[in-house]
Amino acid sequence: MIKKIFTLAALSLVCFTNVLKAQPMAAGRAFTLAVCQDSTVKSWGYNINGQLGNGANTDSQVPVAVSTLTRITDVSCGDRHSLALKVDGSVWAWGDNSNGALGTGGTTNSTVPVASLLISDVRAIAGGRYHSVALRNDSTVWTWGFNGEGALGNGTYTNSNTPVKVNTLSGIIAISAGTNFTLALRSDSTVWAWGFNSDGELGNGTFTKSNVPVQVSNLSGIVAISAGYFHAMALKSDSTVWTWGNNANGQLGNSSTTNSNIPVAVLNLTGVRSIAAGRFHSMALKSNTIAWTWGKNDKGQLGNGLTTNSYVPVQVSTLTNITTIVAGEQHSLARKDDGTLWTWGSNGNGELGIGSLTSSNVPVQVNNLCQIQSVDEIGQENIFAVYPNPGNGYFTINTSVSGSIVEISNINGEMVYSTILNNTVNTIDISSKAKGIYIARIINTTGISTVKLVVE
Repeated sequence: MIKKIFTLAALSLVCFTNVLKAQPMAAGRAFTLAVCQDSTVKSWGYNINGQLGNGANTDSQVPVAVSTLTRITDVSCGDRHSLALKVDGSVWAWGDNSNGALGTGGTTNSTVPVASLLISDVRAIAGGRYHSVALRNDSTVWTWGFNGEGALGNGTYTNSNTPVKVNTLSGIIAISAGTNFTLALRSDSTVWAWGFNSDGELGNGTFTKSNVPVQVSNLSGIVAISAGYFHAMALKSDSTVWTWGNNANGQLGNSSTTNSNIPVAVLNLTGVRSIAAGRFHSMALKSNTIAWTWGKNDKGQLGNGLTTNSYVPVQVSTLTNITTIVAGEQHSLARKDDGTLWTWGSNGNGELGIGSLTSSNVPVQVNNLCQIQSVDEIGQENIFAVYPNPGNGYFTINTSVSGSIVEISNINGEMVYSTILNNTVNTIDISSKAKGIYIARIINTTGISTVKLVVE
């Protein structure tokens, strides 16, 4: 993250840049990717289709370098293919290409990164099971790969080996992809979905697939989304988590195993700041840097020392100071604030990166690995200014994008203020709140940024 501090007369003016959905690590079907602080990428685990990107088809139990990739800001995994986003906005892909998920104009697999064609100026990427998704800086969404269930969202059911534009969708600030379905978060905090829907993945109250975007029902104030294999998650501005879709293993977290085609609240979970959906399990990171998990646990992917499923959230064992979480098919990941990476769950292909094939139901550290990038260290610029800061509770926010959403939480993650910034220069008032530290999130079409506010 880049910070510039200016002192103007009696007030302090702070300008920030931050990131929208930049992902320093990712997990797919028994393999893992991680972005190092030098902006190169390491990979390990399952490699039958070349998804590790190291020029081979052999599994690896330890991290190996992805060939020829530098200046990477974001990574994402599909089922057996990988995606990376460069700082110049270009997309690179490798691995399985049988359905055109690499976006190269053909269907030939690649064991090394190749450029996805006809797509540029990208700021976020997402890998579905057999398709890929990109969010451009103009807030439009583009997709390519398998489309038999309508996951490309272009009004057809025809595969495409080059990017196609999603129909009637604009103002998007975040994307996520599951098994043959796709999610998008709009700047108005609504969620849209398209594709496969046999388990209610689209969350619109039906079980009918759609090849164009439909709005997820009864959701507002959403700040983050995540798509699993057959279920989906959303994080609200009040730090609660909502889920829908398949629930055979309790991955919806509502103390049942009944599928739901509309969002339901995860029980006993508040103060959440990020979410991640795996194949049949779910994860949440709370503001106190502790991770919670629920759903299927046959391989220990919940990380609570057991191998029994849980239909409500349980705490991940022995792990604190977490900054980032990621859920794979049957394994889970967490980055700590010291840049170390911890993994747990299935390890049949070496996806834990610990030099063995032994699964673990508690977190274990990936050794001999570069220090992993922080979410705050990579991504696209979203510039705004807040002053005076510290202040008496009255703050001025300057932003270049009108219609920005500002949400302010206390240090416990409790929402205390929210509004829409209709002007480029705006005044907010939290003077009635207790003195102390607050966190403001600025959400608009250029990204999601955060800043610490101090009320004196």
